[in-house]
Amino acid sequence: MKNTTQQPTTSAEAAAERFALRVTARLSSGTAELPYDITERLRASRMQALAKRKVTAPVRRTAPAAVVLGAGNTATLGRGGEGGGWWNALVSAIPLLALVVGLVVINTAQDERSANDVAEVDAALLTDDLPPAAYADPGFVQFLKTSAQSN
Repeated sequence: MKNTTQQPTTSAEAAAERFALRVTARLSSGTAELPYDITERLRASRMQALAKRKVTAPVRRTAPAAVVLGAGNTATLGRGGEGGGWWNALVSAIPLLALVVGLVVINTAQDERSANDVAEVDAALLTDDLPPAAYADPGFVQFLKTSAQSN
């Protein structure tokens, strides 16, 4: 069988290729004692493995794509050699800054609303004349909220 693969380019690839050849030779040497049906299945499996290996193309290392520089009001792609690097970074950071400010505002509003809810319950507890057993009732807080909404 011919080896139609390309020559290894690095020492790691060469070592892997030598290991693969040793494993192949070792596996092939033991097939003489096997029955015919098993050797045929092994041959078919090897052919499938080789077909799959040929399908996968080696990863080619290429140079980075060319930078497309815009003129006027057009967008730029990549890192251009022309100025505006810090300006582009600042402009692209504005949406992130707006997101952070929005999250802080939402968090503050939720904290304020929960503090107002607790204050309403505390005020209702302190101003009403109720028996002590009412404070231990699990539905008491819900009762206070519904009565505060109806007033």
